[in-house]
Amino acid sequence: MSNDPSMIADLQKPLDPSLNEPPPSFVKLAMRNMVKKGAKSLYHFFLSSVALLTLLVGLAYLTR
Repeated sequence: MSNDPSMIADLQKPLDPSLNEPPPSFVKLAMRNMVKKGAKSLYHFFLSSVALLTLLVGLAYLTR
């Protein structure tokens, strides 16, 4: 696969020329994915929050 600039420019063009919107950002895609997944995303968020809090309390206890 070559890095031909014209090929790269063609890949970055929207499929429908009437749509001149920029592609959605990664944050927007992540938010859309979270809304679509619903409860699973919330479960993972709270699990990550508890794990981070546990890590911080554990480190504070060990370094006192």
